[in-house]
Amino acid sequence: MSTAIVVGSGPNGLAAAVALARAGVEVTVLEAGREIGGGTRSGDLGMPGLVHDHCSATHPIAAVSPFLRSLDLGRHGLRWRTAEIDCAHPLDTGEAALLLRSVDDTAAGLGADERAWRRLFGPLSSSFDTLAEDLLHPLVRVPRHPVSLARFGMRAMLPAAALAHRFRTDGARALFGGVAAHAFHPFHLPATAGIGLTIIGAGHRAGWPVAEGGSAAITTALAGLLAELGGKIETGVRVRAAGELPPSDVVLFDLAPRAVAGILGDELPKRVAKAYRRYSYGPAAYKVDFAVDGGVPWSTVDCRRAGTVHLGGGFEEIAATERQIAAGTMPERPFTLVGQQYLADPSRSRGDVHPVWAYAHVPSGYTGDATEHVIRQIERFAPGFRERIVARESRSATAFEAYNPNYVAGDIVGGANTLRQLVFRPRAAFDPYRTGVPGRYLCSAATPPGAGAHGMCGANAAAAALRYLERVQLS
Repeated sequence: MSTAIVVGSGPNGLAAAVALARAGVEVTVLEAGREIGGGTRSGDLGMPGLVHDHCSATHPIAAVSPFLRSLDLGRHGLRWRTAEIDCAHPLDTGEAALLLRSVDDTAAGLGADERAWRRLFGPLSSSFDTLAEDLLHPLVRVPRHPVSLARFGMRAMLPAAALAHRFRTDGARALFGGVAAHAFHPFHLPATAGIGLTIIGAGHRAGWPVAEGGSAAITTALAGLLAELGGKIETGVRVRAAGELPPSDVVLFDLAPRAVAGILGDELPKRVAKAYRRYSYGPAAYKVDFAVDGGVPWSTVDCRRAGTVHLGGGFEEIAATERQIAAGTMPERPFTLVGQQYLADPSRSRGDVHPVWAYAHVPSGYTGDATEHVIRQIERFAPGFRERIVARESRSATAFEAYNPNYVAGDIVGGANTLRQLVFRPRAAFDPYRTGVPGRYLCSAATPPGAGAHGMCGANAAAAALRYLERVQLS
């Protein structure tokens, strides 16, 4: 029987382990921390009775992941739950644009942009399962559905600012801009439209679900399936050098490229080591978790029914603040995401005290305290919020890296979404998962298709490792 070591137990590491174990490989996962999960961990954060997601919270891409959908994770406790409204984007006028699972219902709320929204996202959502077969794999390969991918790519390669010109209303432009901001990249640069199109398309296909009981349920379910398949997980095992790895036929690293360069050292080809060390990271997140009595008192009532609320004003304001953080300047009113996961999953609350998850976009490695920035941004659209706060816990950009070393300088999306790194991540190669060392693979969010709890980076890397094992056995 072939053997494998997976270093790191985030969703990609565990997905890789499950994919290998399903193929009959004996797998051991090594996790440096005391608990598994990477960015999908959950807990009370010192607020007893509440469940907070530590990072990853809402999962539109995971819900359409071909790999996760191929697993019966419901047997291991994973239940997806959705709020009545997937995402709301309030404006200073007191109105809010609403993103619903239904394309038609979303479009109907956008006034003069009803037709434009339906024409853009109707075909995208209806064909998203087919498109995902290419989008969630490396782009540098022969596509399974070249026509669909080409049609998508024509729009996805545009700057978000260019695509926003399709819309005439402030609401539609802001709604698209708030989702496009998940790229953590300035809107005037190429391919920033692609993140917005992908997340909105996936949401219209499957909604923006949360995992019942917290995002930790995703990796708990994967770990349960892995155990069923005979795989093992060892926690508290930190790998710093190649010599510390147990003997195995293949090793997969759910780590940042620089960490892999440090572990493999001189074993790496020089060109690969250089690429890994030069891999670039984008702006950071500054997170604040709240315990809120009675929930957030949003001025726009619809926001009280939304699982996610994007705060940043109109499209132009979001674009300006994203340029600022990319340039290393902290904006006074940063783009802020608010998660109200308890609306879909009431088990996370304690009576009328609810967990509210929020983070602001801040410059890479930002060392300041942005807690007040977050509170003021929420207060802007929910006057009286401050008086409802029962408790709060902040996590800075540098604390994010301490929590999860893959979040270099607070970058929670696994690397800057530059055009080069969207197409070639972590380096220019036909097989981006190979490290250049036989049997050694990278499977973190620094590989295609990038950030998310979808497990596709791990599944794709495992497929590459299995091809290697097959070649070795045939030789």
